[in-house]
Amino acid sequence: MSNTNLEPLHLVCPQCQVTNRIPASRLSEQPTCGKCQQALLTAAPVELTNQTVSKTIQKNEVLTIVDFWASWCQPCLMMAPQFATAAQQLPQVVFAKLQTDKFEQAAAPYGIRSLPTMVAFRGGKEVARQSGALPSSQIVQWVQSLR
Repeated sequence: MSNTNLEPLHLVCPQCQVTNRIPASRLSEQPTCGKCQQALLTAAPVELTNQTVSKTIQKNEVLTIVDFWASWCQPCLMMAPQFATAAQQLPQVVFAKLQTDKFEQAAAPYGIRSLPTMVAFRGGKEVARQSGALPSSQIVQWVQSLR
């Protein structure tokens, strides 16, 4: 999807789940939600649930990276701080996490076969997927290659 800086993008509020329309040119200006006034881009991973995963993936028109992980997965636990560091370095990208052993129903439609797996979405469409634990530098490099 190609957007000029004048076209608004949809961005789901990580706190109240309201979909906001933000001009692409304003993404670097720390936009806030029109309803709850909280930051739309947090530079930190957002925890997804059965109720929030679909809307976050389907409605966000900015690049959204979802880390599918499980509490019993040692590589997942080792990658978690690396994923958070990558989120801080790319504040205009939505980073989210979905705990597959807690929210199996929400994870099922995405056909995750190994953990951890990061899936990149834009406007509800999968644009790339990367399995295996990576250091933050490689996560950043991978995400930047998708922009």
